[in-house]
Parts: sequence; C-alpha cells; structure tokens
Amino acid sequence: MSCNYGKIFAIIFVVLNLKTFVEGAPKVPCYFIFGDSLLDNGNNNDLNTTAKANYPPYGVDFKDGRPTGRFTNGRNTADFLAEYLGFDHYIPPFASVKDSEILEGVNYASGSAGIRNDSGSHLGDRIFLGRQLENHQTTISRIANLVGNTTSSTKHLNKCLFIVGIGSNDYINNYLMPEIYPSSHLYTPTQYATALIDQYSQHLRTLYEDGARKVALFGLGQIGCIPAELQKHDTRTCVSSTNNAIQQFNSKLKSLVDDLNTNFPDAKFTYINMYSISSIIDPLSVFTRPCCNVLETMPEGQCVPGETPCFLRGIYLFYDNFHPTEIANRIATNRAYNALLPSDAYPMDIHHLIRTNNVVYDE
Repeated sequence: MSCNYGKIFAIIFVVLNLKTFVEGAPKVPCYFIFGDSLLDNGNNNDLNTTAKANYPPYGVDFKDGRPTGRFTNGRNTADFLAEYLGFDHYIPPFASVKDSEILEGVNYASGSAGIRNDSGSHLGDRIFLGRQLENHQTTISRIANLVGNTTSSTKHLNKCLFIVGIGSNDYINNYLMPEIYPSSHLYTPTQYATALIDQYSQHLRTLYEDGARKVALFGLGQIGCIPAELQKHDTRTCVSSTNNAIQQFNSKLKSLVDDLNTNFPDAKFTYINMYSISSIIDPLSVFTRPCCNVLETMPEGQCVPGETPCFLRGIYLFYDNFHPTEIANRIATNRAYNALLPSDAYPMDIHHLIRTNNVVYDE
C-alpha cells in the first residue's frame, strides 16, 4: 500500500469513527448556504437544466435511498455541517422551504451556478450567485414579517452562520471551455481570477449589508485532479495549468478575507482552504475514479440514470466525474469545522468562527 493510499484510509477511518450529531440546542440559531452543486440539495430539481441530480443512482445512501437533488450518493458538505452545528434536520432548499422553517436557515445553492452570471449557461437555467442573493432578500422580508420588524430580523441574521462555496463553475463551465465561452480569450488566468474576485467582493458586501456577520468562504479544490479534467486531457496526472489557475483565485480570495475583516470589524469572514483539504487526491488511485458509470453526452460526466454505482462507496472519493462521494464530503467538512492542519482555514476554522463574539448589533 502506497503512502497516499495509507493516508486516505487513515483519514477515512478517523472520520467514520467521529460522532457527527451533537446533542442539545444548535450552536447557532440559523444557518444559510450559498453555492453550486457541491452544496445544492434540491434547488435545481424543477429548473430547465441538465444540471440536476434528482434521479438514481444519486441519493442511494441518503434517507430511504432516494434522490433529493444532491449531487452525490448521500449527504453533502452543507448537510454534514448542519450536523456539526447541532441541527436535528438538514437546511431546506429555497425552492421548497416553508413558513417558519426559514428562521433556522435556507439553502440557496444551485448546480452549475457561478459568480459570473453566464457560467454554466450551456447546461440550462441555474441560480447564479446574484440571483441567490436576491432570493435571500426575499427570505429576509419573510423573516421580518415573522418576527415583527426589520430590526428584529437583522438581529436574528447577525447571529447566523453563512457559508458560500462557489467559483468552480466559473472555471469548469466557463474559463476551461474556450469553445463555448470567450473568457479565456479575453483574460489571462491572473486577470480572470482578479475579475472573479472583484465581482465576488461586491456580492459579499451585499451579504454583509443584509445582516451576515459570520461568514465562511470555501475556496476551490484541486479541479485539475478531478476525473473530468483527467479525461479531458487524457492524463493520469493532475492538470497543472488548471490547478495553477485555481491557486490564483484562492490566493486572491484569502486576501479578500483580510480586506473584508479590516473593512467590517463588526463581522468575521474566514477562508476554508479546500485546495489543501483536497490534497489527498491521487489520480493514480482506483479510489479517485468515478463510483458511478458516467454519461458521455449532455450532461456529460454525471451518473447514467438508473445504473448501479460501485459497491464500495465508502472508499471512493468521487461519485461522478465532478462531485465527491459522501465520505469525501464528510472528510472535507470535518476539516473545515475542526482544522486538521493550520493551512485548512484562515484565520480560523468554522468551530472557532461561530464562537466569535465580535458581532455588534444595531439598536
């Protein structure tokens, strides 16, 4: 067994033996989720898009073995984080959330969505980040009606945890598709990362203005090592040009966290280093191949509907050509919540973020 295999199995063993659910009241009163297919739990189900996962074999290891719209075999990072936070349920998608459920949080994430409005457009409709923020403003109005006024709703939102995990599609379904999108012809990798971060910064400032005070920003993983990139480039080694571009985005996102914390001292933003966390990926390992048989036509790389996935799902890292398995999601969430290495989070992990007392409530 190679060192990489041993590292993978050791991490999986530790994670599987962790107690996930936390007894007692949740550590935060509410939890809101923004992002893409890595966090989507059903918002794309009724959209006119090929980017949806509401069919078997997705969800085979979720409750009752049924698909929900999660792009994996079971739970995703948003779900595991809900468990770590002490919620006794998963945060519902905006598409189906009802009544007072919104007081405990909403999931706005959408498969194929990006920071840029056009990312993923060739797949069909998607709820890009700007629209997710518009949906959140609708939620805020509903919360104000439930609690009586905007002052009370703002105080409520100030106590919530917000996570944002987006940007992958701005590369996979935009910059890395020069035959469809013009971005790679218009920008160098450095220029593109700068443009993305500038737009992202404006969205995050809107989120702050809407009451967010504890915000975890998930950086991008090693996209150059996912099965889709390896197949595209016909290689069994990570695509360095892709990973180098991703690193530029992540570096600028980490710097943005510093800027936001300086400009908004009554809030706390933190960066989750998914690039570091995903370093267990070894392209030569059988366990990093997709667990399910994948489509060769649109939506290329997603699971073939109705076919049986691999049997040993607990040791595979990818479910299809793009998305992690439940166990990989659990490993990542555990390190985001309780940093295993100093490089996993900056300036703090989510466990410490939710314990910060720097929030200033407006009277």
